[in-house]
This record gives sequence, C-alpha cells and structure tokens, in this order.
Amino acid sequence: MSETAERVAVVCPSCSPNVETVHEVLKPGGQATVRCTECSHVHKTKIERVQTEEIDVIVSQEGESFSAKADVPVEETLAVGEEFVLETDEAIFVVRITSLEQDENRRVEESVAEDVETIWTRAVDNVSVNVTIHPNDGRRDNSRGVKVNIPGDYEFVVGETEELANEEFTIDGILVTDDASGYNHDRLDFDGDTVVAKDVKRIYAEDEGSTAWSAW
Repeated sequence: MSETAERVAVVCPSCSPNVETVHEVLKPGGQATVRCTECSHVHKTKIERVQTEEIDVIVSQEGESFSAKADVPVEETLAVGEEFVLETDEAIFVVRITSLEQDENRRVEESVAEDVETIWTRAVDNVSVNVTIHPNDGRRDNSRGVKVNIPGDYEFVVGETEELANEEFTIDGILVTDDASGYNHDRLDFDGDTVVAKDVKRIYAEDEGSTAWSAW
C-alpha cells in the first residue's frame, strides 16, 4: 500500500457491510475504486466530500497560550465544554473549548463552525492542579499552596489521601472549573465525591505529612 495514498472511511461489502472501515483510494472519481485495508477487497463506492474550514485555535496551557489551526466541517456545531483532538507540528493535544469568537469579537457559547473565527481552548490531556493544604490541627493561617502536574483523566476523590508532588494530603473539598459539566455544585465536599483533574479549579486538603513520591 502506498504511504501517500488517500484513505477514506467507507463500508466494505465483503467484511464490514454495516460499519465503516479504512480504505485506500485506488482511483478517485464519482464512483471511486477503493481497497479495504482489513480484507483487501477492491470495490467501487461514492465518497462523500465534507467541506471544511480552517479555524484559528488558541490553546491555554500552564498559564501560557499558543495558536494553532484546525480543519472543521463547516456545518458542525461547536459548543463550550466540548473536547477535541488538536494536531500541531509540535504535538497532539486534547483540548476543551472555553469560548467561541465570531466576527467583531463576539463571544458565544455555541455556533456552527462556519460562523466561528477563533476557537478558544485549554489543554486537558495533562494539567496542573492547585492544591491548598492546611494543617491537620484545623488552623488555616498556616495553609500553603502547591501545584500538582497530573494526567487530565486522573480522579480525585473527597475523603481520600493522595501522595503527590512530595506531599501527602487528605482531600476535604474540590472546586470545579467553570467549563466542567456533569456536577451538581461548583464545590464538592462530601466523602466519595469524584472529580477528574481536568475539571478541577482547586483542591482543599488537610496535611498528612510529606513524602518523596511524585506521579509526574
């Protein structure tokens, strides 16, 4: 198979008549000739071409921002809180939409792609989580802040003890981010409440002593 051959997702009448599989385009046209990469069956099919638009993407990561571009189907509806994979020359990121900018700097929560000029996002595959740790004697005046670098899908649970970033602490409250969904409150403080790291704005915890272990 040619490394430069176009590939498309279509059904294969031989091995996958109901689910699309990857095919190599042997001959383009109205009825393109394609070959299934699963079973090598060659057949003709109509390839639907989706019109896309290149949209500017601003990615926030670790307090800094960088710009990229994404090809998005013009009829696709974009919304704040949605996540997508962004490929750049440097790396591949999972990002979450935080704002959509239309013409004249108008910000909206939802829009079809063709009306969007800039997609504002933040990287959520790896994140930094702010943790406020207070002494276990109940005093708050000696609280200190630490930052934990962690995979975005790592789960924090209220009431559980963590050993991260050379710290050992028991979580007693979690603030969730403004773009998070699926939570009943902005702050969760009941034992068993669970928040993935990419949805965490801040963790409040009780000091349990230091440790030399780090997950990063």
